[in-house]
Amino acid sequence: MHKREFLKVAGMAGIAAMAIPGGIFANDRAPFAAQKAPFTLPALPFAYDALEPNIDKMTMEIHHDKHHAGYVNNLNKAVKGTAFEKLSLEEILAKVTDKDAAIRNNAGGHFNHSLFWTILSPKKSDPSPDLKAAINASFGSFDAFKNEFNTAAKTVFGSGWAWLVKNKQGKLEVTKSANQDNTLMAKLVDKTATPIMGLDVWEHAYYLKYQNKRPDYINAFWNVINWDEVGKRFAAAK
Repeated sequence: MHKREFLKVAGMAGIAAMAIPGGIFANDRAPFAAQKAPFTLPALPFAYDALEPNIDKMTMEIHHDKHHAGYVNNLNKAVKGTAFEKLSLEEILAKVTDKDAAIRNNAGGHFNHSLFWTILSPKKSDPSPDLKAAINASFGSFDAFKNEFNTAAKTVFGSGWAWLVKNKQGKLEVTKSANQDNTLMAKLVDKTATPIMGLDVWEHAYYLKYQNKRPDYINAFWNVINWDEVGKRFAAAK
């Protein structure tokens, strides 16, 4: 692709990302949320081995190139010829119901993983003052928040996710979801909230290195959190 063509496409993508009026991610913290079919697999923002020894290279390769790619491919197949085909990923999550199993599972899988990659980093960082203050206000202390998040991640039965979300009142909460669900699925959750950090606790995310020791994987996760990105998501969340 020539430079002029690339800039044109990039500009169109940027416009599309801002085109969801009132959307949770209209602020461009998650441009993948504005994407429409055909959906594409986002590149990892780091090398496969960048998170070692906390998350190993082979796990990252399989997780991204096989599992996430599978959600993207199956989502494109599931929405084809349906009313969801013309909707953005964010709009799909808001409208999907339990009757749309394939779309629910694969749209959730695509969104959840796209967010997950962005909040991981090999670079050490700390929560911003604003995020730290919000954590203290919501949970009492950072340690209390960490304990609550760890408990949520450990107690997901089977496969699912642990989340740090910002609710409609601007307060932070820890929650968990089964399979590939998340708090943007308005027709499937009691109350919606914006996910700003999530941890994948499906076995494919950790089994090659940690086997059945999910708590060890959860502890390792705290070493590779991209707090700069989490803080930006917190600030931008509607």
